[in-house]
Amino acid sequence: MDHNIDKLLKEAREFKAETREEIENFRIKYLGKKGVLSDLFSSFKQVPAEQKKELGQKINQLKGFIAEKIDSLSQNLEKDEAKDDSVDLTLPGEPIQLGARHPISLVRNQIIDVFGRLGFTISEGPEIEDDWHVFSALNFPPEHPARDMQDTFFIEKNPDILLRTHTSSVQVRVMEKSQPPIRTISPGRVFRNEAISARAHCIFHQVEGLYIDENVSFADLKQTLLFFAREMFGQEVEIRLRPSFFPFTEPSAEMDISCQICGGKGCNVCKYTGWLEILGCGMVDPNVLDFNNIDSNKYTGFAFGMGVERIAMLKYQVKDLRLYFENDLRFLEQFRAAY
Repeated sequence: MDHNIDKLLKEAREFKAETREEIENFRIKYLGKKGVLSDLFSSFKQVPAEQKKELGQKINQLKGFIAEKIDSLSQNLEKDEAKDDSVDLTLPGEPIQLGARHPISLVRNQIIDVFGRLGFTISEGPEIEDDWHVFSALNFPPEHPARDMQDTFFIEKNPDILLRTHTSSVQVRVMEKSQPPIRTISPGRVFRNEAISARAHCIFHQVEGLYIDENVSFADLKQTLLFFAREMFGQEVEIRLRPSFFPFTEPSAEMDISCQICGGKGCNVCKYTGWLEILGCGMVDPNVLDFNNIDSNKYTGFAFGMGVERIAMLKYQVKDLRLYFENDLRFLEQFRAAY
């Protein structure tokens, strides 16, 4: 055994390695569970007692040398890799592109700024809601199509838990906790069970507004929306209000603005009408006030709601709604200057 240990020590001193794989094979050969040293320790049991001390020291010296040899080989290999001319460490790092706000965020913040100057506060609420806040408190009748599965994402039934279809649910929560005067806008993400196309998506963003006080009139609503339209699209823009229907407002209207592409003369974008629809609005239905413990004999109010994507499409002349959700840097970089 003494001669064998000397032979192994000589082989270990002469061993050289150029790759990590060779070093690992060397380690396994000597220090592995079935390696050389494991065999030596197994044979050591049969060594006469008077030789155990001397041979035990030699085996331990061999084991220590092997461990030092492996460390030395690994360190030398790392130094050689660092000197590799294929990597120029003086080159600059990969360029990091500066980010910018998403066009939806840009328009959302502009809308908030405009109404903020009119004294509207910001209200937020949960995206997962119950039937009361999304439908019942807003005067939706039981048979309204919005309550059907094909229009709304329901999470649970009986009681109904769903993804909110509009941010009017936030207005209900404000009315529950506050008494007039109330002047607030509710920006947020909403969900509807719609097929995704260039003009529709199952996820989009809204900003809805609510103003309740004594003697609030339809004229106040019209003047507020005219101010908003001209702040967003320019002082030359005109608006028109067309009769419509919403369960939570009476009377109700759709608001159009004069087409910004053709200047109201008529083009394919506005379908040659000279007008583009941007939001719905109306006077708050007295039933909604009563549902939320606000005296409808004393107070009146108006409400409005708009899709942020729709406003952004008109403002930046984006023709495909899906572009907002694809995270294509070629598209998003166009709005860096807007920020």
